[in-house]
Amino acid sequence: MLYKVKAKFHKDLLLEFFTKLNDGTIERQKPDGLEMIASMKEAKVTAENTIEWYEQCFCETPLKHERETVFDTYLYDFQTILVDEISEDIEGESFWDYMQRYLNNA
Repeated sequence: MLYKVKAKFHKDLLLEFFTKLNDGTIERQKPDGLEMIASMKEAKVTAENTIEWYEQCFCETPLKHERETVFDTYLYDFQTILVDEISEDIEGESFWDYMQRYLNNA
């Protein structure tokens, strides 16, 4: 199933999150590590401390495994909407670019 996801991020944990997204920690996670990295690369900052993205998930509860293993540490206040297809409706700065810029200025 395909979901449009909205969540808030913990700004104080961006360094740790970005490090794990890049050092192989999340990539090695099976079965969804690569999907989580791809999703965070596609996510957009749409409001203060808020990101949105699309993610494919087959858990009975949307993003259950992703949240239990990674996302709930760094993200909170999740909203998921079941959708039929990815739309070009999410506008904002790339979350990946935002994290890089934020960490370079920290």
